Amino acid sequence: MTAAGRPSVYDAVGGEDAFLALARAHHRRCLADPELEHPFSGPDQHPQHVERLAAYWAEVLGGPARYSRGCADQTHVLWLHSGNGEIDDLGRRFLACFLLALDDAGVPDDPELRACLRAYMEWAVADVLAYSPPGAEVPAGAAMPRWTWDGLSA
Repeated sequence: MTAAGRPSVYDAVGGEDAFLALARAHHRRCLADPELEHPFSGPDQHPQHVERLAAYWAEVLGGPARYSRGCADQTHVLWLHSGNGEIDDLGRRFLACFLLALDDAGVPDDPELRACLRAYMEWAVADVLAYSPPGAEVPAGAAMPRWTWDGLSA
């Protein structure tokens, strides 16, 4: 429970299994998108991409630190997405797939929860896109983001 007496965003979504279902639904949506399909099916895709994505989202949204302890850190996440050039349309498509995947995965249809998840993903896409210009330098030691009901936590 948070200080305000409500569950974390992680718990409101449904915990680990719900985040895995969301990452799987999102991945399916991205593979079905003609522009996102290539980056989501390319040879550079990690074999546990979906599981890692679920762990990342879960950690950022209040769950256990499985991603940062067992996979990578925020600097690595930003580096993976850096230097790809103009990809604003991919960001919009990624967000659209995420929002549709909420229903596919059975995330509770709570307007406050959905607004929180949308705000997080809009912020996350913008954060990643900030490093998309060729030659963009990713800062070492970037802090793992923490997103709460009130937005990005300091």
